[in-house]
Amino acid sequence: MSGPDARRPTVLVLDAAPPAPPPRLGVLTGRARVLHAKDATELRDQLPYADVLLVWGFLSDAVREAWPGRGARPVWVHTASAGVDRLMFPELVASDTELTNARGVFDQPIAEYVAALVLAMGKDLPATIGYQANREWRHRETQRIAGTRACVVGTGPIGQAIVKQLKALGITTALVGRRARAGVHGPADLDRLLARADWAVCAAPLTDETRGMFDARRFGVMQPSARFINVGRGPLVVESDLVDALRKRWIAGAALDVFEHEPLPDDSPLWTAPGLIVSPHMSGDTVGWRDELGRQFVELFGRWENGRPLMNVVDKKRGYVPGS
Repeated sequence: MSGPDARRPTVLVLDAAPPAPPPRLGVLTGRARVLHAKDATELRDQLPYADVLLVWGFLSDAVREAWPGRGARPVWVHTASAGVDRLMFPELVASDTELTNARGVFDQPIAEYVAALVLAMGKDLPATIGYQANREWRHRETQRIAGTRACVVGTGPIGQAIVKQLKALGITTALVGRRARAGVHGPADLDRLLARADWAVCAAPLTDETRGMFDARRFGVMQPSARFINVGRGPLVVESDLVDALRKRWIAGAALDVFEHEPLPDDSPLWTAPGLIVSPHMSGDTVGWRDELGRQFVELFGRWENGRPLMNVVDKKRGYVPGS
């Protein structure tokens, strides 16, 4: 390559599937050569020429499919998502490529969403809306939220924001992480805390240790009046066990925003599980969220091009940002 572009780094963007718009990277004009790929085939052809890969289409497995092969690979990969499990394949993990995520963008929106689910379930709003649609006047008593107990699993920024939001509702909240420390319970306390919780909220990263952590045994530990919420990653939950727990009334209800397979198949029993609220992986997606993700990448790019340390660097051996 010759001319002005020879002196500029190349940013390769894995685009999201339509109708999602591409990132606004006009501010990088004159600073970087920006290329786009829509699938694994195009990505595979262009990876050897990219200095930086922006995984804008973070629900795609194209990077996993395209990464192995000959030629150079980007020195830095940034994913526009909090979860990085789609990028935890052996070739990338073993490489010298630095990986960053969108930590910080989704914390407060997801915390607000969890609070909304708690209020909706506690105040029986789904039933109220259903009765209204049928023009049915049915008086009920609902739950007082203040004074209830919550167990939040996952000590990253999202989990911490959830704790803060729930405490604002008057909920006594315990936080559970990978190890016990000041203000945080360790894994050994999880069952005991779940047995006392009115609300169990999962916001943990997906790792070998956390996969399937909410299974029949864990749902069996919980109170019959408890509700379960997952805003972490879908495979943290054994979905068939959750369906059984709801059908057998081991727990009173649940809400899932993430699933093992997305979009959720039409024939999934989760659609009709009693007391389950299904939402399409939208808990962190507020108006303007894509623009915020774009601004975050541009800020990180500025640090990278000036040789400054990147923020949100993922420990690829662990599958999360250290300190979360």
